[in-house]
Amino acid sequence: MARQASELFEEFKELTASEFFRRNKQMLGFSGKIRSLTMVFHELITNSLDATEEAGILPEITIDLKRVDKDHYILKHRDNGPGIPEDFITKVFCTMFAGSKFRNIQSRGQQGIGCSGCVLLSQMTTGKPAKIVSGYKENGELKGVEMTFKMDVKKNQGLILEKRPVEVESTGVHIELHFKDVSYSLSEQGAYEYIRRTMIANPHAKITFRDPTGHKYILDRATEEIPPLPKEVLPHPRGVTADDLIFMAKHTDRRRFRSLLTTSLSRMSNKKVDEVEEITGIDLNKRPKDMKWEEAEKIVETFSSMDFMAPPTSGLIPIGKNQVEKGMREILNPEFAAANTRKPTTYRGGVSFIIEAGISYGGESGRIVGDQKRAEIMRFANRVPLTFDQGSCAITEALKSIDWKRYGIRDLDNAPITVFVNIVSTNVPYLSTGKQSIAPEPEILHEVRQATMKIARSLQKYIRAKKAAKEEELRSKIFETYVPVILKEAAILAGKDVPEYDHILSKVTRRPKIVGENNVE
Repeated sequence: MARQASELFEEFKELTASEFFRRNKQMLGFSGKIRSLTMVFHELITNSLDATEEAGILPEITIDLKRVDKDHYILKHRDNGPGIPEDFITKVFCTMFAGSKFRNIQSRGQQGIGCSGCVLLSQMTTGKPAKIVSGYKENGELKGVEMTFKMDVKKNQGLILEKRPVEVESTGVHIELHFKDVSYSLSEQGAYEYIRRTMIANPHAKITFRDPTGHKYILDRATEEIPPLPKEVLPHPRGVTADDLIFMAKHTDRRRFRSLLTTSLSRMSNKKVDEVEEITGIDLNKRPKDMKWEEAEKIVETFSSMDFMAPPTSGLIPIGKNQVEKGMREILNPEFAAANTRKPTTYRGGVSFIIEAGISYGGESGRIVGDQKRAEIMRFANRVPLTFDQGSCAITEALKSIDWKRYGIRDLDNAPITVFVNIVSTNVPYLSTGKQSIAPEPEILHEVRQATMKIARSLQKYIRAKKAAKEEELRSKIFETYVPVILKEAAILAGKDVPEYDHILSKVTRRPKIVGENNVE
């Protein structure tokens, strides 16, 4: 028997963001035991780095991971950031899509679901509340609060169970969470590897980590230089859609659409607005709220045919060639390292980005598989390690397309090298909500190749010099072995004393030094 529409909609429900992600936690990256724990580390470390940098503090993070039972862990994470004021603690850790990162700015995270996602996973797998101690300054006075809370997924907000003021020695946040159905691993996708890669891209940080076996890792900073803060930039006309224009029009206080365009978009002068008006025939002096969808589409289409200056790049802050090298040397202790930061460019005509690349060779470069050293590809977006979905990433695709034999690497997969690539952008084109792989935009593929090939040439020179030095050393050893024998036998045949030959031998057996052994540009 057919059902009526009213019956079909009896079960119609509305979900809060928390309820949605409770049912779809894989969309937060929480899929699989190893990946889930790594993503927790990612979210907490990312927030700590952002908070300390914004406060002008050199990051110092302490992480303690204790195994309670099989697949059951207690994670304690502490930083030395500015702390979180009492009124904002549950908003940060229990409200999805809440935060200060919803701007067109280069940022490690932009979704406002990281920390709250960690609390949600903890609650879903153990039922235990989160515990936090926050030290912060208010009106110049140092305050501390200890709070135990849970997430009310129905209301997408926090439920405070206990709260009390505490004495703290400094600012910062200390959070304690329980997790089940997660697993600690030393694999390439594991939590320790995430920390190791974070240190290379963030050489100004210090992380102390105690693993479930009790082993303590102290990864010290390689530089005292705090990176400058990125600046918010206006969207470029080539990077907006009709929907973007309609949204701007509905939420602006400007009286004319003309002024909306000049104040909301970069590279949009009054002269350019006149050009748009002339081409489209649309009266841009009208109220923004009167703009129709068809008109917005026509304006966006006109943008694509106009000449604009490239988007401003002042808001992009790369790690920097020297800092990448310092990070690689501190963590990988290589015999050779080189890095390169490309000039800013754009993809899709209107989104600025910068590609940075680094190569390290020898030492602890590469990864050990069985008893063999293999090449290691480290991918980053705005300093954040991308440890999953490597095969589908544009960075991997670009690196695999390079003819490595030209640079002295016969077999990339089995070479003792680490290749580092970081993309810097206000709008990184991720392939999915998991934010672990980059879309294969042609401009990004090109820039990754160019950045890597430039430093690969430096590696080629080093490998050639090393090979030549070994050959010269081998020749020297031959002289050292046979010249004394020949001289002695010749002296015996001639009936004379063996001549003094040490000074002569030293001239032909000099140990060669490899040019650029410490650093090759």
